Amino acid sequence: MKNKESGYSKARLRSSYLTLVFSVSLVLFLLGVLGLVLINARELSDYLRESLSFSIMLDDEAKEPDIRMLQKDLDAKPYVKSTEYVSKDAAAAKMKKDLGEDFINFLGDNPLPPSIDVYLYAGFTSPDSVAKVEKYVREYPFVKEVFVPESLLFLINENVRKISVFLLIMSTLLFLIALTIINNTIRLSIYSRRFLIRTMQLVGATRGFIRKPFLIQSAVQGLMAALIAMSLLMGMLYLIEKEFLMMFSFESTYLLLLLGVSIIVIGVLINIISTFFSVNRYLSISEDKLYY
Repeated sequence: MKNKESGYSKARLRSSYLTLVFSVSLVLFLLGVLGLVLINARELSDYLRESLSFSIMLDDEAKEPDIRMLQKDLDAKPYVKSTEYVSKDAAAAKMKKDLGEDFINFLGDNPLPPSIDVYLYAGFTSPDSVAKVEKYVREYPFVKEVFVPESLLFLINENVRKISVFLLIMSTLLFLIALTIINNTIRLSIYSRRFLIRTMQLVGATRGFIRKPFLIQSAVQGLMAALIAMSLLMGMLYLIEKEFLMMFSFESTYLLLLLGVSIIVIGVLINIISTFFSVNRYLSISEDKLYY
């Protein structure tokens, strides 16, 4: 009879452990999903900023060596991602394609000047940075005009800022919710073993001795939960890139690795901290309150 009861207790305890691990892993998985959204949002905002160019309109009399010198000078700058020279003929061909008709035959001449399209790195697309680049470029005597799409640039930067604030607020709220869920799950797990803690106290075990196995077990559970969450994330990433390759892309290995390490650290730390305070509560509680 005692063996049967002992086996039943072990089964309940094992079930409690599994429930705790899977509950924590699901919460960590949600945090990981949010992390992936943040990573992709940053890459998307950088892509939008870096795909926006400003055009340097050159004088029709500008010589080819001078134009190439300006292009090489810009390419050497740390804030310039790339440049593209557009000749008069290339500009006319593009305009003809956009309009759907040959405007040169109508005008009798090609009025479009040669130009250089400049693409900046995302960190240098703020209005102040672009204004400094524009001022530098205008010092070349054969530069006729610099066309900067200021309204579009402002719109992109403003929307990126709003989205960043929104994601920051959502991240904070979700992290607090995750912290609360994990803490409550662990507290319930410790609550089911409160009489074991009291028994260990009655036989003379010190507080540190009682806490130690709980903390070790909690760290292992946190690690297991984090590994399960990472496995779910990897599976989700595989499906997303397989089914929606043109819509989503997670190419930043460094950021993904950092996200994985963060999930492990968060899972282990939250488990240990929650277990520490939960065990301390039952180490200090009076005996009559153990039954409530």
